[in-house]
Amino acid sequence: LELLRQFDRPTLAFSGAQSRLLPVIDRAPLDPVPPSKAPGAYFRGPDRPAPHNLYLRPERIPFEASGANAVEELGLEVGAPPPGGEPEVSRTVRYPSASVTFSWSAERERWLVSLDGSPARTADGGRLGAGTVVVQDVTVRPSDYRDRSGSTSPFTETVGSGSAVVLRDGRAYEARWSRSAADADTVYTTPDGARVDLAEGPLWILYTPRGGA
Repeated sequence: LELLRQFDRPTLAFSGAQSRLLPVIDRAPLDPVPPSKAPGAYFRGPDRPAPHNLYLRPERIPFEASGANAVEELGLEVGAPPPGGEPEVSRTVRYPSASVTFSWSAERERWLVSLDGSPARTADGGRLGAGTVVVQDVTVRPSDYRDRSGSTSPFTETVGSGSAVVLRDGRAYEARWSRSAADADTVYTTPDGARVDLAEGPLWILYTPRGGA
């Protein structure tokens, strides 16, 4: 919820949450849209077993889109790459139970995405690709919420500052990130303080525990 504050008042479509968390979501400055509030926006597909077969039809969400570009909402801009950087063919970000790999395709001018070693594809079979990838080091700590098995849900601290790596145009750039408050934008800069602009195309931001991936 803290992460979403930088989008003013966004619409949050989600499949559900534990009972202790639902009142917190309802009080947050956003428009929540679980299946109970918009049953026509969700459907179950026959291709996977439940509960992993729930899909969303975004055009049926009962809130009008602002028309704003999400990248612009974050205060980010598309522009030329910063000077320097190191050539990068592939970057893998690892989590305890998953991995995401970005492989540079000069032909498509995209970082092609693989999940757990398998190419990630759209519904029509095309490869998912990113114009810019940000790997952002953050603090991950236990939250106040536990699941039914007693495991504590993690909380990712996205307010503060730290290091990051920006992948674009087949190169990797060392960067810094900072966010002064929950309702403030995240700013990405080079080590000497210059703004880091994005390449054309989709933006992927991955939050990794400090000292991890």
